[in-house]
Amino acid sequence: MKVLALDYGSARTGVAVSDPTGTVARPLCIVERASSEAGIARLRELVQEQQAERVVVGLPLTLRGERGAQAAETERFVAHLQAAVGVPVETFDERFTTALAGPGAGEDARAAAHLLAGYLEWSGRRS
Repeated sequence: MKVLALDYGSARTGVAVSDPTGTVARPLCIVERASSEAGIARLRELVQEQQAERVVVGLPLTLRGERGAQAAETERFVAHLQAAVGVPVETFDERFTTALAGPGAGEDARAAAHLLAGYLEWSGRRS
């Protein structure tokens, strides 16, 4: 199953995609202001272009695993996205993905790839 992953941020959202078998994750691009109408439209295009069967959005829980203000904003974005893309959208704990991506150009897309790799490993264990 091909999966698109989003490391959501109000300014920039990193995007990563898996291979068709759902085993390898790679950074894809950045979408500016993803929660805007233009951003949602671009994400819809990416889902179609990449033939993604699922979208996973990183949920920024606190270190204690609780939902804070950023998680609530992300959940609102997920609800908006779900109504637009036509494939299942789910959240996945994204703690530490930005730190793993490291600083520099493309860090948002690399963070999305780390998120996706974690999700693919987790979902593979569930099967």
